[in-house]
Amino acid sequence: MQKTVWITSLTKDEKKAAALFGKVHTYGLATNGHFWIDDLGKMAWAGAAESLLDPGTAVWLVTGAAEDFAKDSVRRGLSLLALLVAGQRGHGFPTVICPFSGSLDPAGLPTPLRGAQVVTEAALGAKLAALANLPWKPEEAGYRLKLYPLPGLGLWFEVGPAAEATWQGALFGVADAAIDAHGVGPQGKLPERAVLRYPFKDMRLAAGETAYLAWGLANPLTAAESYFVRTVGAPSGLVFGELPTGEAADLYTLSLT
Repeated sequence: MQKTVWITSLTKDEKKAAALFGKVHTYGLATNGHFWIDDLGKMAWAGAAESLLDPGTAVWLVTGAAEDFAKDSVRRGLSLLALLVAGQRGHGFPTVICPFSGSLDPAGLPTPLRGAQVVTEAALGAKLAALANLPWKPEEAGYRLKLYPLPGLGLWFEVGPAAEATWQGALFGVADAAIDAHGVGPQGKLPERAVLRYPFKDMRLAAGETAYLAWGLANPLTAAESYFVRTVGAPSGLVFGELPTGEAADLYTLSLT
């Protein structure tokens, strides 16, 4: 089966997009893609999810001018889409970023995109061909994190421990957003009802210069169970993990901008 490169173009330039599609085709790869819609309120970033989750899609290519990658709302949307893909297909999904003007420092990208390979236009074709044809194995993580962008029901996050691990309670916090609902249930499905043990809301946390509002509970979670949280707005950062029991908190933090 011919491998497909899904192309996200942050700049709506049909002539440049057509040229890029043609270049990728010369390497024996199929192409598909879209022009980015910058609308966090309508969760427009999720429009590409189905195509990126298709087993035939081997590489995700994001292109645009360097200034496109600097826009806060674009960075949040790309981060959320990257997290959605990681949650369904595994961490480290082959991703390439190619600025067609200016330059990008990979270390300055949001956390979900820091594993992407930043390349120049001259090196793009060979890099895509290599990634598409090499076997890819998801990277291991100490947690599970999935996203559910549901029109009419909001943006839900699902978190829980990795296989063979157990959390004694869970905490989930957001920066520059809010939380308005939470629950516990079997992984992979939003719970219709749940019994919550010692739930709490709007705990204030700080990591470096980032402030978070967190919700949590004391329900024990295995790899078969998850903590589900609905956010109001698209967060600029996340903090989550097992509910801390002492002064030291061993939590995961992700910057989405």
